Amino acid sequence: MHLIYCACKSVRTGEGVMAENEVKLLGMEPSPFAMRPRIAFNLKSINYEFVEETMAPKGELLLRSNPVHKKVPVLIHGDKPVCESLIIVEYIDEAWSSSSAPSILPSDPYDRATHRFWAAYIDEKWSPSLKGLGVVEDEEANKATIEQLEEGLVLLEEAFEKMSRGKAFFGGDEIGYLDIALGCYLGWVRVMEKANGLKLIDESKTPCLAKWAESFCSHEAVKGVMPETEKLAEFAKVIFPRMAGGK
Repeated sequence: MHLIYCACKSVRTGEGVMAENEVKLLGMEPSPFAMRPRIAFNLKSINYEFVEETMAPKGELLLRSNPVHKKVPVLIHGDKPVCESLIIVEYIDEAWSSSSAPSILPSDPYDRATHRFWAAYIDEKWSPSLKGLGVVEDEEANKATIEQLEEGLVLLEEAFEKMSRGKAFFGGDEIGYLDIALGCYLGWVRVMEKANGLKLIDESKTPCLAKWAESFCSHEAVKGVMPETEKLAEFAKVIFPRMAGGK
């Protein structure tokens, strides 16, 4: 198993001082879900050890740390595993709340609820269509999938206009919870656009999201973890046929 090591230092958490070499993240470079906690760590300026999973076979540490779903990402803080990408992001925000970096989730309860609502919409309603675009072969089904994606982006465009209050991100001046939830898919959006000869995030239809995507991808917390489109496209050639075959 390939390990990527980051420099370690001591940080203060709610449980006292803990060495950051006790912070591990199990993930895969192409995974949008593994990208989420990596961005959160960068925003908080927290160093960690990234453990690259091959998934074939799945590593012993992964199976031991996430015996229910057996999938990445998994955060291991000390000897305590935390699973599911958005739960991990919330955990990072809370565990390192004394960091000089701003909070990832909004401080206002209603704003937090709104961010969580749209994050759930993205994962449960919108992203399955993005995934489906890579596996459907029927022309009519493909057309319907593209329409679903575009309709969802129009909704997210409207949400951005309301939530950003004229700022660069859903979270305001800085990247926040919902920015991470949607932004992790931008690499795969580019792959689907290239493969299907279309433009999903279109300046004419979703100008706010188009500008947001540019700001998100150029942010220092994102640039180092956003996969290259060509590498994702090569990975897609392997994974999508397996998904289409139900493997």
